[in-house]
Amino acid sequence: MPILHQMQMSGNCYKVRLASRLLNIPIVLKDYGLHDGSTRTPEFLKLNPNGRVPLLEYEDGRLLPESGAILFHLSEGTRLQPKSAWDRAQMLNWMFFEQYSHEPYVAVARYWLTFAKPEELEKKRHLVPEWHAKGNAALGVMETHLKTHDWFAGGAYSIADIALYAYTHSAADGGFNLAEYPAVSAWVYRVAEQPGHVPLEARR
Repeated sequence: MPILHQMQMSGNCYKVRLASRLLNIPIVLKDYGLHDGSTRTPEFLKLNPNGRVPLLEYEDGRLLPESGAILFHLSEGTRLQPKSAWDRAQMLNWMFFEQYSHEPYVAVARYWLTFAKPEELEKKRHLVPEWHAKGNAALGVMETHLKTHDWFAGGAYSIADIALYAYTHSAADGGFNLAEYPAVSAWVYRVAEQPGHVPLEARR
């Protein structure tokens, strides 16, 4: 059975847990601490030299890091990917948007304002306005799209929605107000209503 090396609070790890649950793919969770340096040990760095989770490990020794790559791999040929090449490209477009325009601000603000040690947060406090400005810009892009679409690609729920949902639905932890984005808020509700959905806190 595949092993998911993960941190329970991580939105990137949650993406993989949620997709595997929706697709009925059994996985074993191996947890790492947030502040204990366990992803920087020589043992873990042999598995992923980048020292990050999530990391999917197969019994035959195959290793796949990066949440987007894992999502794509697990969902290939399933209902969580659009059938047409154009719609799959749109799916990837939104997944890249999440990693480059959304996650670096929405997720980063969440980490520092909710999970970081207070003394470390003070070193980053001057960056909070920038995180909020750029994170709100990303939420605004999503709002514009969702005013005229229920989902992000192919007219149906896909891994693009999973990728964006993970940190969007918990954006309040980073000081963002989703009430300012009614279309995003409605989409968050639609995602949570999908059959088989599990919350971030849930373990498989």
